[in-house]
Amino acid sequence: MVICALPLAGCGVGGFSLDKADVDRSIVTGSTSTIAKTVDADRDSDQVTIRNAVSSADIHELGGQAVPWANSGTGSRGSITELTELKEGGLVCRRFTATRESFDGVALFKGETCLTAAGAWNMQDFKAL
Repeated sequence: MVICALPLAGCGVGGFSLDKADVDRSIVTGSTSTIAKTVDADRDSDQVTIRNAVSSADIHELGGQAVPWANSGTGSRGSITELTELKEGGLVCRRFTATRESFDGVALFKGETCLTAAGAWNMQDFKAL
């Protein structure tokens, strides 16, 4: 028993003091800039999904109904309302209002997407209200 207690007694003789303890600098944590980049990437991905929903919607059949959208990649979803089509200077554009429900909350956006000469829809304006 004395043989077992002797090594433990040696640890206790020196005592423990917070003055002797150093900060462990080997632990590194993430920063908020990574989270901000992820949020921006999610918002950009959602913007593409909204653009695709706006460009593929049949405005004449909708009759003023909301167009639902969902992005399985980000988990965000929402609806598109106030969808109108305009022809300005030979350019076909669609203006809309969209909601976005995501892990960081609910937001409302106004946007406009236009059909380019190449036949692709390009987001001209997309801003949070």
